[in-house]
Amino acid sequence: MEYIIDYFESINPIVAALYATLFTWGLTAAGASLVFLFKGMNRAILDGMLGFTGGVMVAASFWSLLAPGIEMSPGEGFVKVWPSAIGFFLGSLFIFGLDKILPHLHINFKESEKEGLQTSWRRTTLLTLAITMHNIPEGLAIGVLFGGVSAGFEGASIGGAVALALGIGLQNFPEGFAVAMPLRRQGLSRRKSFMFGQASAIVEPFAAVIGAWAVSTFQPILPYALSFAAGAMIFVVVEEVIPETQRDNYTDIATMGFIGGFIIMMALDVGLA
Repeated sequence: MEYIIDYFESINPIVAALYATLFTWGLTAAGASLVFLFKGMNRAILDGMLGFTGGVMVAASFWSLLAPGIEMSPGEGFVKVWPSAIGFFLGSLFIFGLDKILPHLHINFKESEKEGLQTSWRRTTLLTLAITMHNIPEGLAIGVLFGGVSAGFEGASIGGAVALALGIGLQNFPEGFAVAMPLRRQGLSRRKSFMFGQASAIVEPFAAVIGAWAVSTFQPILPYALSFAAGAMIFVVVEEVIPETQRDNYTDIATMGFIGGFIIMMALDVGLA
């Protein structure tokens, strides 16, 4: 791990963000590849995976993004928290807008419950777009954190950025499987199910590069950018991930998955940062 951190410290932050999110995309593809090995997936396992995803995203939002953002903000008292409060609100507003515009369908929802603008797109496309929305703030968060390290902000560290990439990667693995297997049940071939599953995370490297570039170029926006990514992730968890786990009889399993994901992400961030 020390070698990995030293390596990321030695390269351009934008390149580092790209490499880190190629790793998280790769784990999504690895998870989606399980569709070649299994014919189906137990609903309890799916809900547990989604709960784990939510736990990682919530823990990352605080430990990796909000806390460093507040720490590096100038001023004292209420003045110190304003940049994070504004960024958090704008991040949630950004995903709210995407949610209303981008056609998508959550994994455990019926065809009649699709969201966004009306479209004739197939269910497979809508399912993939729903998970793609999860991945935009994740990629952005990784890029912003790497950009913050390059800018020399106190509270941002390569260890923290690596921890965030590891945590996002861990939850991307089951997420890839959680996308590919429902598509397989819809009648798609294993190959097409895999392709859609891994494609849901392809947005992460793009979002990471944009985030790292923006923070490296406009350094004063870092506290706002960190909390922007946090607000976007929390909105996704509350509006999408948690409701997806509460549609059947495995809510307790989903809750324990959430707790496990939160603990692992918290331990990674504190241990490495």
